[in-house]
Amino acid sequence: MAARPPLRVLALAGFRQSERGFREKTGALRKALRGRAELVCLSGPHLVADAAGPEGAGPDSEPCLPEEQPRGWWFSEQEADVFNALSQPTVCRGLEEALGTVAQALKKLGPFDGLLGFSQGAALAAVVCALGQAGDPRFPLPRFIILVSGFCPRGLGLKEPILQCPLLLPSLHVFGDTDCVIPSQESMQLASQFTGAVTLTHSGGHFIPAAAAQRQAYLKFLDQFAA
Repeated sequence: MAARPPLRVLALAGFRQSERGFREKTGALRKALRGRAELVCLSGPHLVADAAGPEGAGPDSEPCLPEEQPRGWWFSEQEADVFNALSQPTVCRGLEEALGTVAQALKKLGPFDGLLGFSQGAALAAVVCALGQAGDPRFPLPRFIILVSGFCPRGLGLKEPILQCPLLLPSLHVFGDTDCVIPSQESMQLASQFTGAVTLTHSGGHFIPAAAAQRQAYLKFLDQFAA
């Protein structure tokens, strides 16, 4: 009997994460899901110009490779490359480019069984699924979505698609009790927009957990989509 192929999941990085850095941050999760799911990591299209460089980097340091440069999906101020998940921004600068980046990845790197998003990437993944459910041809609906430290996005053109009607695809929402960046109630609010949402809490903060207890929860959720 042939082994079933692993599920393919497009994973959207958080704000100020590079593609390489996000691959490293998801290393424990990718190991936990080996044979069950393959993560294809994607960072935002916008360089975060004021992001702190690597520890010890000085003016004479070598420039970062593109995949090592901190990036974001959109900014919450017109003139500064900053993002605040908990404020009510007057702009969502760069959002259309972010959506275009995801659409291109889905088209060129797909097909994918699911989406995974972390922090700002989780908020964007929710928007992508809301637009897909509303009929946007750029975003075919995945079979499932996993949102880690997610939040219901604020700002023009972001929150509205999610609040229009319940999101119907199966979802797993992962968040930490001591997350000081995205408080757990924010993740719970986003989960409430999904019909039949499954939640997985942990005692830590703003990261993607992959200890034994979480591993079993991930696998239980994913096994229902195995071919």
